[in-house]
Amino acid sequence: MTLTITAILLGIVEGLTEFLPVSSTGHLILATKIFGYDDTEWNVFNIVIQLGAILAVVVQFWRTFWAVGHGLLRREPLAFAFVRNVLVAFMPAAVLGVLLKKRIDVLLTSASVVAWALLVGGIAILVVERFSKQGDYEGVGQLPWHKALGVGFFQCLAMIPGMSRSGSTIMGSLCMGINRRTAAEFSFFLAIPTMMGATTLQLWSNRHALASGMGPVGWSEIGIGFVVAFVVALAVIRGFVAYISRSGFAPFAWYRIVVGVAALIILGPLLSHR
Repeated sequence: MTLTITAILLGIVEGLTEFLPVSSTGHLILATKIFGYDDTEWNVFNIVIQLGAILAVVVQFWRTFWAVGHGLLRREPLAFAFVRNVLVAFMPAAVLGVLLKKRIDVLLTSASVVAWALLVGGIAILVVERFSKQGDYEGVGQLPWHKALGVGFFQCLAMIPGMSRSGSTIMGSLCMGINRRTAAEFSFFLAIPTMMGATTLQLWSNRHALASGMGPVGWSEIGIGFVVAFVVALAVIRGFVAYISRSGFAPFAWYRIVVGVAALIILGPLLSHR
């Protein structure tokens, strides 16, 4: 399999899974393992192409961002509350991401951690879906700041590959009485500063290797993955909110459980010989 085809396939995986509570990072780690490539060689690729999916959020919700920007100029309280809540929720992951970067990088090479996190996270989603009570908050700007901060701490669970950033934030939101639609949209908006920060950190840490062209995965593969992830993610976002508003998150939980168990079975012999 050529690097170009691999980049396209990984871009599809990223676009399909970034905003679903199934862990895009976990799927990318498992995919590179199945393709037989070195995890570390594709680590930067896996991080950077997530920006393609983030761009899809900007395109899909451009009216929201335009309204918020316009509201800030008019000093509207709801616009300031929107920005405040996104920034407050972003801070826990920003601080812990810098402090724990080396430990996180080690986890990003572990397919076994991904498999177990998918399994445990799937069970957690079923429990939260069963017992959580939805509140009356309609829109990110209506949330009290302390609930936004709570969602931010839940997002830190996603530093374990396989837990899912969107899954952690959405389940955290449900635990605090935020309805499904607002929880999903908050997860989308929170992804922008979070993934931009993670990508910037990865690019800076690997700047010398990228500048010198070292390794098999270069800017051309990253560019291809970026575009593919953007196109696929845009299609996913447009249907996801409507779907979970009707059907909830249980189907994604069962999917996680099945994939987690399958990964442990399929990759078990490989991992035992490492």
